[in-house]
Amino acid sequence: MWVLLRSGYPLRILLSLRKKWMGRRSLPRSLVPGPPRRRYRKEALPALETPVLPVTATEIRQYLRAHGIPFQDGHSCLRTPSPFLGASQLKDQTGATTSFSLFIDKTTGRFLCMTSLAEGSWEDFQASVEGRRDGDREGILLSEVPGAEDSEEVRRIWDRAIPLWELPELEEAQLARVMFGLTKVTDDTLKYFSVRYLRPARSLVFPWFSPGGLGLRGLKLLGAEGQGDGVHYVETTIPRPGAYHNLFGLPLISRRDVEVVLTSRELDSLALNQSTGLPTLALPRGTACLPPALLPYLEQFRRIVLWLGDDLRSWEAAKLFARKLNPKRCSLVRPGDQHPRPLEALNRGLNLSRILRSALPAWHKSIVSFRQLREEVLGELSNVEQVAGVRWSRFPDLNRLLKGHRKGELTVFTGPTGSGKTTFISEYALDLCTQGVNTLWGSFEISNVRLARIMLTQFAVGRLEEQLDKYDEWADRFEDLPLYFMTFHGQQSIRIAAQDYIVGAFRKFATDSNCHVTLVIHPRKEDDDKELQTASIFGSAKASQEADNVLILQDRKLVTGPGKRYLQVSKNRFDGDVGVFPLEFNKNSLTFSIPPKSKARLKKIKDENGLVAKKPSSGKKGAVPQNSETCLGEAPNPYQPDPSKLSR
Repeated sequence: MWVLLRSGYPLRILLSLRKKWMGRRSLPRSLVPGPPRRRYRKEALPALETPVLPVTATEIRQYLRAHGIPFQDGHSCLRTPSPFLGASQLKDQTGATTSFSLFIDKTTGRFLCMTSLAEGSWEDFQASVEGRRDGDREGILLSEVPGAEDSEEVRRIWDRAIPLWELPELEEAQLARVMFGLTKVTDDTLKYFSVRYLRPARSLVFPWFSPGGLGLRGLKLLGAEGQGDGVHYVETTIPRPGAYHNLFGLPLISRRDVEVVLTSRELDSLALNQSTGLPTLALPRGTACLPPALLPYLEQFRRIVLWLGDDLRSWEAAKLFARKLNPKRCSLVRPGDQHPRPLEALNRGLNLSRILRSALPAWHKSIVSFRQLREEVLGELSNVEQVAGVRWSRFPDLNRLLKGHRKGELTVFTGPTGSGKTTFISEYALDLCTQGVNTLWGSFEISNVRLARIMLTQFAVGRLEEQLDKYDEWADRFEDLPLYFMTFHGQQSIRIAAQDYIVGAFRKFATDSNCHVTLVIHPRKEDDDKELQTASIFGSAKASQEADNVLILQDRKLVTGPGKRYLQVSKNRFDGDVGVFPLEFNKNSLTFSIPPKSKARLKKIKDENGLVAKKPSSGKKGAVPQNSETCLGEAPNPYQPDPSKLSR
């Protein structure tokens, strides 16, 4: 059984970032941040996939008590004195113990020392604590800092950037303010946040300072490009997005501050701070994620207001982040016409303090009334496309049936052995992952190395073994995707009762965690002349009953279609649309897709016991465009367990 877990929110700037690493027109060649250079030992052996047992908050507390380490219980972390500091650093001038400077995440066990910037996993913390007693101080993991190349690039760009008010031409400064919506943001605010402007790239430059403002660790460049009647913003970070953990505005936070407003953009933080005077912080990757490494920096606040945007996806992201931060101390600004983004609210002359006072508490009881849900229902009716979920870019006909990939749902996927289930579901997941959907893979049947190889080939749309000189370039871009793999692997034998329990557990997990879970389940053995049905899923009816969507990869020719394989949507709880569409396979890129001008059109199911195939519309088949992401040919897949079955 395959398990594909997803909990995602769209990363709007992901595709733009991919273009950035390939170079951009507005940046001079000398200032284009190139792909990060990989540092490794050539003789190093590949790491073994050793499963890491999860740790609970109770186990962390028991360990600390057993080793005589005092701790304080925080919102999302435990605070302890740091074992990475010397005796002189642990005591102040009066001899009293200083405040606890080490934070341990209650969920993951990962730690961060605010004073020494040492960080690592729970296992690293245990090794350091036990090694300290023997005088062994090895194993301290310092917080990741940019490499020499990145540091040089950061300093070069920062030195060339200048404040907006120092631009030699007044018209240029006014144009920049209009493009970025800063007409009502004062020079004092820009100076307070150390925002600069890079003239050659026509981009704002936001700095990432070390805690305490002692050093420059990175930069975010925000470029503005005309797009029709509007403006499209493009972000570039140094270091790359996966290592860019800047809470913009953090050096300006005082230890006495107990309330903060989190935004998804630096520009919104500028507007909020200027209008309200409250401490504001901007998340490094917007609504895409809240990195666990940032949680310790938010522990000091008793109240956190999340004002992430003006659309439904920002609202969903705010609710998810509030769960990480402890909902009891979080409030959310609901999107609406009178609650736009902070920068837009400032430009429209709205009262931002009043909007903040209207923020709703994230914590509520288990039972609610329609009055409490009324605005959310209106939000769904007003944002039909967003409610439908993230749409696939490679499978347009899948969008016609399922409408999109939605959080909180359970999808069951099945197909005959050797039909290409692994390959298809890999591209299915990769399609969403490139759009910012956080993806977690767990497989009993295929190793993570093999699975990553398939997905990397699909991502590069070609075989990299024939062009190894481009491997690092594609691997660096692939590494920045929000993609993760579980470490268990190997055949598992479970009974039907256990499978029912597992399906029920995943159903509950999808609902409680507001994420999408996809289970890949083998079908029962059927006659070769029969198509698979929902009842063909191995085990009992539990899986199909609990599932919101059931997808079947059929491996036989349609009555009137040209292809061998086709995908059947046999259950769709969202709006009831079901149907089939053909699939073709490209051996070089290991990808499935639908030719845009194929004769075989979308077909509807009229009876659950069989397919009613309509005669395709007549007409000449159009030329196939050379688009590697949407036009694919058919060929056997060499990565399937039984290649002989694919060569028929």
